[in-house]
Amino acid sequence: MLDKTLRMNYLLDFYQSLLTEKQHQYMSLYYLDDLSLGEIAEKYEVSRQAVYDNIRRTEVMLEEYERKLGLLANSIRRRELLAELRVAMDENRGRATYDAIIDRIGRLDS
Repeated sequence: MLDKTLRMNYLLDFYQSLLTEKQHQYMSLYYLDDLSLGEIAEKYEVSRQAVYDNIRRTEVMLEEYERKLGLLANSIRRRELLAELRVAMDENRGRATYDAIIDRIGRLDS
């Protein structure tokens, strides 16, 4: 499983348009820019607890979006299947193998 920071960065990439501007800013500053809760609180003139609560609620929301939509899981699976296809092609496994992998990739979106 991905470490939490990496996972949150991926989830933020996929679902940022579903967040409010403040949620997006706090998450970006905390997870992408590696600012502390105190630094974010100072920047926005709010309490450290307010920043913490906002980030925790947003994390829960992002995980719920992923549970329902699965964009990150599909992306990871797609990358795995593409790597499998590359290996199959390097090993010259044949058209039937390539088609089977391509079909599995196609089923990810259905």
